[in-house]
Amino acid sequence: MIVPAVADHSYLDIVHDSRGQILSISWSHAPHFDPSGYLHQSVDQLFGPVAVGPYLQRVQQVIANGIAQRFQCVMRYKQHPVGLDFHISRVQWPEASAHGYYIQGKGIVLSDTKQINFTSEMTNLSTVVVPECNASLHTGLLTNLKNYHGILSQISANIRKTLELKTIWQQTVSGLGSLLDLQRCLICDYAAAMKTVEVVAEFCLPGVDSCLSSTFELSRSSDFSRAIDSLEPVLSDYRQEPPGKAYTTLTVATCYRNEPNSLLILQMPPGRPWHPLEVEMVKELLDQVGTAIAHAKLFEASRALANDLRRANDQLIEKNDELEEAKRYAEEASRLKSEFLANTSHELRTPLNGMIGFLKLVLDGMADDPEEQEEFIQEAHKSALHLLNLINDVLDIAKIEAGKMEISLSTVSLQELFSNVENFTRPQAEQRGLYFDMRLPATLDEIKLYGNYQRLLQVLLNLIGNAIKFTPEGGVTVTAEVKLQDVEFKERQWPGHIKISVADTGIGVSLEKQDRLFQTFSQVDGERTRQYGGTGLGLAISQRLIEAMGGKVQFISMGEGLGSTVTFTALLYQEPVLVAETA
Repeated sequence: MIVPAVADHSYLDIVHDSRGQILSISWSHAPHFDPSGYLHQSVDQLFGPVAVGPYLQRVQQVIANGIAQRFQCVMRYKQHPVGLDFHISRVQWPEASAHGYYIQGKGIVLSDTKQINFTSEMTNLSTVVVPECNASLHTGLLTNLKNYHGILSQISANIRKTLELKTIWQQTVSGLGSLLDLQRCLICDYAAAMKTVEVVAEFCLPGVDSCLSSTFELSRSSDFSRAIDSLEPVLSDYRQEPPGKAYTTLTVATCYRNEPNSLLILQMPPGRPWHPLEVEMVKELLDQVGTAIAHAKLFEASRALANDLRRANDQLIEKNDELEEAKRYAEEASRLKSEFLANTSHELRTPLNGMIGFLKLVLDGMADDPEEQEEFIQEAHKSALHLLNLINDVLDIAKIEAGKMEISLSTVSLQELFSNVENFTRPQAEQRGLYFDMRLPATLDEIKLYGNYQRLLQVLLNLIGNAIKFTPEGGVTVTAEVKLQDVEFKERQWPGHIKISVADTGIGVSLEKQDRLFQTFSQVDGERTRQYGGTGLGLAISQRLIEAMGGKVQFISMGEGLGSTVTFTALLYQEPVLVAETA
């Protein structure tokens, strides 16, 4: 079973069972080799980390079909590499019936010396070369072969330390490029759905053009397609442009569970061929690279999924908060509407009861004289007007809420508007013992506004009526001020606007309650509203009407008991001639 030695070679003869347990081992021309340390040990004690898995796969193939296989591999002896031209076959063994098939492996140790001098440190193994090749071409290979185990282990360890895909890619090409003295080493991410590969990491010597981020279709490269389809190394020779020395490229696919996930392209310097042992070194690393890439992609996918789940959870929390806020708002709106309806029904009943009471007195002849009878009728009339105003407020807000409030706009005289307002409101203020002052800006001509006269009158009466109602002492001041500044409304430029302010010395509003003033069906203080009367819709209606005419409403109060000022703006129809101020 021992292959006869020849002058130029040393022979290794191994017999092991189907599980890889060594039964016999001998090594010719190796006087210091002690086989006893390997008997009944697994072949991985002999082959070390050099692709034990693929070797045992070959063993199972030989057992299954009985066909011998020949291949080149690297054996580790005391942490040193030895290149072998290896031949494995099925063999009969005395204990075969008890243990099944046995495998005999015969390896020719590749050396250009007549006899390898194996010392305890294997100092002469640096001379291992392939006799058929020019030794000068393999100086770098022999140097790397002596230390390749440690370098490959370091590359593998670096890859296993991280789950960052970019780091794995770069460490793979940098490690292999330095180990094999390559001119270029690329790793391409494989997109199975698109049938393309993209260069994601690169090692190249200075002066070599970069291919980073380039994308290639598999259909345009037979080497790429063959490597992906077969998962076997593909060697191809190319000639440089402009014409120069030929170079050889090794294309290999990394995979995980027989599914390719990337493509490695390794280019030798011009004039240097690939040696089978170098191909074996690359193949030894491929399984670990493919597994690391698969795990890193799974990690990235899980991290992306976790981020998506976190974002979805945040959105659900946000939506839940919005729903809670909407629920609170709906509950508050429902409460406010109930309070509004209660107050409004009270307000509607009060003038109606007054009308019925005074008219009943007249009908029953309860008036002592014609003057008292007329007084009863006047009070009934006032109650009727008050009831009409309340009903108009309710109808207006209903139209606004339904989006059916239509306002026609035209020119309005500010002087006429102020004159009519004063006729309505001055008597009310004087009856309550309040001062009442209305001030127009000094101009040489009449001030023209652009709006709806009835709605502007309604807003002013409402604001001044509220000021009088909520002012127990002091008074009310109404002022108008011209603001000349171009204003755009309904695709037209206007020369400016009039700012009208209604200021009182009344009860004021606390700062935290002012944001509720313009809310529909919201009353700042239900008790106070019932005390002073009204629906609480005045400011909300006024705001909607003024905004429909291109203006804005603002409420200002420094707090309770400090009075309040309501301002609104109306568009200027034309620029008035102002009176110059005198010193």
